[in-house]
Amino acid sequence: MYAIVEIAGQQFKVEEGKKIFVHRMDAAEGDSVVFEKVLLVDNDGAISVGTPVVENTVVEGKVLGNARGDKVIIFKKKRRKGYQKRTGHRQDFTRVEIVSIGAQGAPKKASKKAEAAPVAAEGEAPVKKAPAKKAAPKAEGEAAPKAKKSTKKSEE
Repeated sequence: MYAIVEIAGQQFKVEEGKKIFVHRMDAAEGDSVVFEKVLLVDNDGAISVGTPVVENTVVEGKVLGNARGDKVIIFKKKRRKGYQKRTGHRQDFTRVEIVSIGAQGAPKKASKKAEAAPVAAEGEAPVKKAPAKKAAPKAEGEAAPKAKKSTKKSEE
């Protein structure tokens, strides 16, 4: 099963379990996201094409983190005129794992973790899990890269 989804103005072919890079989204790592602009759904040969979107169908994903793309160099030059301009760009991306493709509001499949959770027998106290530990925050100086020195000559 796959779907064609529009995310941030771009179309992506997604399947359950696949990981994709999309333009930077305002979501933290571990957040769930829902994409409602589903343009096409192929369910084992049964193709549904939207006009413009497939009604009552959503794609759910989980944010894995943010990353930056490769640097792209833009170099402009006009020959014999002494004009040269060099600039660069790095695009910000968000990595998303596709969790499910399906109808909006449909009951979700029970996860393996939920099935394996211990259940208290009748008349016993409920079983409680210990709270998960949080990672220690990084120091401010560790994450910031060093600034490069400017190569331009100062006018004196």
